[in-house]
Amino acid sequence: MKSAYFKYIAALLLFGTNGIVASYIILNSYEIVYLRTMIGSLFLIAVFALTKQKVQFWKNKSHFLYLVISGVAMGASWIFLYEAYAQIGVSIATLAYYCGPVIVMIVSPFLFREKMTTAKLLGFLAVIIGMLGVNGQALSQGGSSWGLICGILGATMYAFMVIFNKKAKSITGLENSMCQLITSFITVAIFMGFKQGFSIDIAQGNLMPILLLGVVNTGIGCYFYFSSIGGLPVQTVSILGYLEPLSALVFSAALLGEKLSLVQIAGAVLILGGAAFGELFRVNKNEFKGEKGDMVL
Repeated sequence: MKSAYFKYIAALLLFGTNGIVASYIILNSYEIVYLRTMIGSLFLIAVFALTKQKVQFWKNKSHFLYLVISGVAMGASWIFLYEAYAQIGVSIATLAYYCGPVIVMIVSPFLFREKMTTAKLLGFLAVIIGMLGVNGQALSQGGSSWGLICGILGATMYAFMVIFNKKAKSITGLENSMCQLITSFITVAIFMGFKQGFSIDIAQGNLMPILLLGVVNTGIGCYFYFSSIGGLPVQTVSILGYLEPLSALVFSAALLGEKLSLVQIAGAVLILGGAAFGELFRVNKNEFKGEKGDMVL
């Protein structure tokens, strides 16, 4: 159990540094995501082979199709997220992207027959007010509007990723993350091929952060995440999961010098608090072990 806690917290902190590492890579958003998914996929394939696990996804074709759709959505969500990082900074982009779990919470009554409750509606309202507080100043600046749109589109794609991943119930653990990451890589590769081709000019100083993002943040991070959540209570997964956006805010302030105004800080509290409130209410109604957790990568 201690090992599972360590790996889960380590994964969350790694994911929280994604924007920091990406800020040191002088490439456009889809080039960064292309390299990240390619390196991460190769790493997970190697781990899967070394641990001598068996491929099982072909046994349920409909679940595999759901996982493919989820992987496509993940690739798209990362492209939007990394563009938002470049346009509006790590702090605000992370908060915009973290509305994704709330979208899932709102549509779950229609897709998963989960009851819509007053707590969920209050949580959603808090997130909306928080988004207005966080992005109110940025909305008044024309240069930031595209970044906010990317953040919101990223959150929407995240919601699709989670919804279809949950439907792929028979594909779990490392195989789930490996198949999803490979699909994400293929998606981004197709997009980049049409956009500019596969030629990427990597400056010498960019190589280390690219490898760090691909191997450590993506490959090791996904491996730690999916190998730990099955051994932790769902409530623990949900509560500790909010370390990721919180750590992203702290890291961006400490390492990149990004600062939020008092209104934006209050908005951040409402976003994270509203999302946590809706999630914890759901968990308290459905406490059991072994359910897939929701991940913002």
